Amino acid sequence: MGNWRINIIFLFIIIITAAIISRLFYLQIFQYDYYKALATGQQKDFKLTEGERGNVFFKNGQLLATSIKVKYVFVLPKIIKNDDKEKIALKISEILALDKEKVLEKLNSNTPFEVIKKDISKEEAAAIKKENLSGVYIEEMVLRKYPQDRMASQIIGFLGGNNIGQYGIEGYYDKILRGKTFFKEKEKGYIGFFFDSSERKPQNGADIYLTVDYNVQLIAEKLLKKAKDDFDIEGGLIIVSEPNSGKILALAHLPNFNPNSYSEEKNFTIFQNSAIQRFYEPGSVLKVITMAAALNEKKITPQTTYVDEGFVKSGGYTISNYHQKVWGKRTMTEVLEKSINTGAIFAERQIGDKVFLEYLEKFGFFKPTNIDLQGEIFSENKEFKKGYEINFLTASFGQGIEITPIQLIRAFSAIANNGKILEPYIVEKIIDNGKIVEIKPKISDEYIISPEALNQLITMMISVVDKNPGGKAKIPGYYIAGKTGTSQVPYSSLGINQKGYSNKTWQSFIGFAPAFNPKFLILVKLDNPKTKDASASAAPIFRDMAKYLIDYFQIPPDYKIEE
Repeated sequence: MGNWRINIIFLFIIIITAAIISRLFYLQIFQYDYYKALATGQQKDFKLTEGERGNVFFKNGQLLATSIKVKYVFVLPKIIKNDDKEKIALKISEILALDKEKVLEKLNSNTPFEVIKKDISKEEAAAIKKENLSGVYIEEMVLRKYPQDRMASQIIGFLGGNNIGQYGIEGYYDKILRGKTFFKEKEKGYIGFFFDSSERKPQNGADIYLTVDYNVQLIAEKLLKKAKDDFDIEGGLIIVSEPNSGKILALAHLPNFNPNSYSEEKNFTIFQNSAIQRFYEPGSVLKVITMAAALNEKKITPQTTYVDEGFVKSGGYTISNYHQKVWGKRTMTEVLEKSINTGAIFAERQIGDKVFLEYLEKFGFFKPTNIDLQGEIFSENKEFKKGYEINFLTASFGQGIEITPIQLIRAFSAIANNGKILEPYIVEKIIDNGKIVEIKPKISDEYIISPEALNQLITMMISVVDKNPGGKAKIPGYYIAGKTGTSQVPYSSLGINQKGYSNKTWQSFIGFAPAFNPKFLILVKLDNPKTKDASASAAPIFRDMAKYLIDYFQIPPDYKIEE
């Protein structure tokens, strides 16, 4: 009785299976051409529709990055017959002047969509269309362009693969700059897993205005090129900031690159912004911070004296002055003027290692500045913090402690800004669909050093500039506060697995003016110039940059020049 029921169920399964197989056979064999044509037609109409990426402007309105519409060639590999791929690859490579094997590689790709060439000419587009190649199409796309070419390249970064911003502004503000993207079928509205409502449209990205002044940036880059000619530098950096707000007015690099052709660069380290992505030991410019701490703790005054013997011993180490000079009895002001290493050690010993470390932390040397550029790094200086006496002594004059140039700018901004530390920033406003968002300065409420100590320190820094050999940083009529720094480059910074220091140097000058009412702060950092120290290299570049800013901003003099 039960067997006939089982047989009926089994027969029913066979009938259903046969019907399914029959239907599949009909669709795949008899209706093959119809469905292939339908699928091909749908794929041909398949296009990427994206919002326009926002523009980036200098403070003055000059265009730094924009988007333009261009035509491009793409292929749908899955609908191209294998037998036709060699012929199609050859024809495409001839018309577009591309390598045939690379084109063929894209035709054999397993992806549904491959771009062959962007920004094709009218002649190339016409030639491709004329050939009527199967699976090869021409559409319009938005391409990122950088009208200033190499200028401010490490600031802007570039738009990389998959339309993702890389480095600089393009990377940090990628989500704000980009427009929302959708896949679209020409006749059927938006499809797929995004949206199926034809009312939805791609949204354009926001426009960004930098704090960077086009003219100041231009001069800074020219000065670096001149430094290359005059001193054969391996690299260089000039940062100009507004010390009472943190706005970056210029951030110039050498070498730089052209973001329009970034893919042609062989050394990817050139994309790095050395102001925020490379460490260096600042050298004697850090003596200013050591003096600031000792003055604020009232352990020294500008007139405090000590006797220099030319060296200081710590454990099994001997620390000497530059060129092993012996200076004898000197004041703390003279320590800065003549950049005496043992004098900085004397000041550090007056406050002790623990207090010195606390001031380094207050000035922000162990944390990021939070500047709005992609990829900022910072060092916790774990080796320095191990507590060995020798580490604190060498750090007092800027060796054995690693920082970034932008951290140094932040620290000196506190000195120029009445003792309050602030965050440097490089975007002034964002305009999104007509709405303007102004970026406000972020300034601490805490005073790192007292007004009395600050006044003493700035007066000492003015004396440094006034008594700089040859007056190479001095501008008549203006009080300028500044300090030179020359430091040896450790082997580790050169990628050499070896302890100790090389014969190469970093030479820098940092300063601000007018000294008691600062309008600008400048850091000049040169990589291994062919000069003995920063007073001969970085100091005159600082002077030229400062002189331009004084004229450009029409800053009145501090005093009359005696005739």
